[in-house]
Amino acid sequence: MTELTQSIPLERSTLLPTCLVVLACFCFGTIPYFAKSLSDAGMAPYAVAFYRYGLSAIALLPILLRLPATQLRTVLWGILSGVSVGLGWVGFVSALETVPVTTVGVLYMTYPVFTILIGWLWFRDTPSRRAICGALMVIMAALLAGSPAAVEPRHLPAMLISLTAPISFGLGINILIHKLTPIRALARVASFSAGASLGLLPLLILSAPDSVLPQQPGDWWLIAGLALGTALLPQWIYSVFAPEIGAARSAVAGSVELPTMFFVGWFLLGENIGIAQWLACLLVTLAILLTPARATRNLATTLIIPPKRQ
Repeated sequence: MTELTQSIPLERSTLLPTCLVVLACFCFGTIPYFAKSLSDAGMAPYAVAFYRYGLSAIALLPILLRLPATQLRTVLWGILSGVSVGLGWVGFVSALETVPVTTVGVLYMTYPVFTILIGWLWFRDTPSRRAICGALMVIMAALLAGSPAAVEPRHLPAMLISLTAPISFGLGINILIHKLTPIRALARVASFSAGASLGLLPLLILSAPDSVLPQQPGDWWLIAGLALGTALLPQWIYSVFAPEIGAARSAVAGSVELPTMFFVGWFLLGENIGIAQWLACLLVTLAILLTPARATRNLATTLIIPPKRQ
């Protein structure tokens, strides 16, 4: 009875952080609208990715410059994470040029599996059975919501390239949880954004101006929405609250991106959506409820929650 009573505050304390992580990932789910609109306007995929992270990198650079030298190693982990996710995101944007948003979303939403797998192999973070079950439910939802019969064989290379996004994001989540907690949230976003921008900058320098610069006034509004609404603000929210609920639940809670992507594809981009998509939403919701908050004191919880004084 005592153990049960003591576990209740921990579970309740994760409710608000989980909701905020879900909100941040809802914003992430609107990315296809901005990315596809800019791509249709003639902008290269790596330029779209750069604009998403570049504003955050510039705005938050002073925070990095003020960090003490003792935190340099932690910042380098954040930069590494950013380089990985930034380059991986190019595959995601490239796939949106030819593959339906729902199909790209299906492949992208496999990142909870990569998150759990990388956490287990690299960081020795053994997932619980419920966490594994939640990740599998997300995969089932993604497969259910997708329409393999509608995918043409010529789209296969783009689909395979798009897998770089969930793999790199799974790595980024684990680095955030296990390596970046010693620095404050804005510094985490700053290091991540700087890494993504630095990784993509050489591609911009070697490209023709017409493929990397906005060609219409309306493109600047799309860039603003991409940079603020899908990057700077939700990344800050995610960086603050994801460590409080653990890598596994962050990954599964973040899977609300999938129904958001379907909504964007249907309402804004004119793609069809049917009963399978609604069933997928149900599975994702159940997966979020199924995955428990981490009750064990791993590295993340040790850094966030100070030990009780005796």
